[in-house]
Amino acid sequence: MSRSRPQSPEMEMETSRSCSPSSPTSPTIVHTVEGIERLKRLYPYTDISQLPKNWSTKDKANFIILSEDGLKVHYKGVGKSHKDAAAVRATHSIPQSCLLYYYEVRIISKGRDGYMGIGLAAQGVNMHRLPGWDKQSYGYHGDDGHSFNSSGTGQPYGPTFTTGDVIGCGFNLIENKCFYTKNGLNLGVAFSDLAAVPLFPTVGLQTPGEELEANFGLEPFSYDIEQDMIALKKRITESINTFPVNHAEWQPMLHYLVQSWLIHNGYCSTAQVFSESTQMPFKENIQNIKQRLKIQQFVLNGKIGDAIALTNRLYPTVLRDNPDLLFSLKCRQFVEFVCGHDTYCQSANGNDCNGTHSDTNMDVDLSGGAETNEIDSHQNQMESNEVDDPAIIPDNQENHENNQNNHELENNHSMSNGSTSTTNPEMETILSFGKELNAFSKQLKNDYGYNETNKKMLEEAFHMIAYNEPNEPQLHTDLTFLDRETVCQQLNNAIVNVSSGSQKVPIETVIKHTKGLISLNSQCGAWILEKL
Repeated sequence: MSRSRPQSPEMEMETSRSCSPSSPTSPTIVHTVEGIERLKRLYPYTDISQLPKNWSTKDKANFIILSEDGLKVHYKGVGKSHKDAAAVRATHSIPQSCLLYYYEVRIISKGRDGYMGIGLAAQGVNMHRLPGWDKQSYGYHGDDGHSFNSSGTGQPYGPTFTTGDVIGCGFNLIENKCFYTKNGLNLGVAFSDLAAVPLFPTVGLQTPGEELEANFGLEPFSYDIEQDMIALKKRITESINTFPVNHAEWQPMLHYLVQSWLIHNGYCSTAQVFSESTQMPFKENIQNIKQRLKIQQFVLNGKIGDAIALTNRLYPTVLRDNPDLLFSLKCRQFVEFVCGHDTYCQSANGNDCNGTHSDTNMDVDLSGGAETNEIDSHQNQMESNEVDDPAIIPDNQENHENNQNNHELENNHSMSNGSTSTTNPEMETILSFGKELNAFSKQLKNDYGYNETNKKMLEEAFHMIAYNEPNEPQLHTDLTFLDRETVCQQLNNAIVNVSSGSQKVPIETVIKHTKGLISLNSQCGAWILEKL
């Protein structure tokens, strides 16, 4: 005989609710090697430690009593009405990487009335109600065989179940469907379009004497779920293989990705040869490409002053409109100057700071000579090796940090060279450069507000003066923000943005998108990647 169901959770007042588990609590239980291997076979791309293996001792109603191994559930309430219902969730939600998750429940005793529900529920669903009565909760009930979802009134679904029956609950995470089995027979889909939230295996009981035992895969199932998994993988593989794709478009698209990358990074001659060999149209401004390449070569060779000067001359708005980029270049120039690779000029915070090199060095070779060393220039970057970190400039309070930086400049030079800065013209110049750089940082802070990246760049730049031999390759391992390649890419992107209105390189977008797909694939089954 079917009992009446509560019409809605809002129509009743609950005086007690389930405990909110701050962390899953599992009983002490020994899992057999065979059981663990079975889980690995069922869910090969899932961290086994994240799978449900028993019921939670915290995430349950008060009327629920668990066995020592956390698998048996016994109802100890009075069972007078639906308000006496009690449920329990598993210790873990079902991982997305399972593809198809399945667990079974053996009915030890139907108790007085067999008001039992088996299914899934999200975290936060009331554990004093049977599965399926609330939102984000799904249940198959034994007394009437109805399926319940967000309602106290169920829908006809399958047969009733009682003492001795084994009921399975399967969750197809790929197709977002839930089905049940009874004694090894599939009953068909019960729910579709399940809530896009983590779901937990959940069971609920309501009358005295009801008892059941769960099998989360550590023991053999009554139903052959592995055949369902094989069929699901086959359907997905076929769906991928039959997806309509115009293969004739692939090659031109790949050619475009390569060509645009070459152009973006300034490899003009290579891009021209590639375009001719692939019969791709070449519409870019050759002079602009070579100009950008020349600027990149300056940065990668440590001639930051030359790079700033040429940028200001050819693209006067780039650094004027990007003061943080100019600050990054000046910090890198400070590093190069300390290492002896660049020279210093006054006005570290002005666009007139063009280095002390003559204009003759700024001429751009448009005949192609500027590109002869385009590949080799990348090999001029500093090598990065581990080194014990000496005393770094301390992180002072915000209202003192700028003044302290100037004092630390003087103290570091005095300690690292064993003499005062007043007796060494080179040290005087370093101090002068450092003070102007610090003033530039202060100006940016006043004009645009606090910038954590600028602070870190200034620390990295001043970090270099703590060493007697700043050219040692391993000392550059800590330059997270100021390595040549990073600064070079920032400047080139800014120039391209002014020229074409976009800093993005199509192939880099594709790579980023592919990484995202691989990440999703790890959740949906890495076997897809193996197949492809």
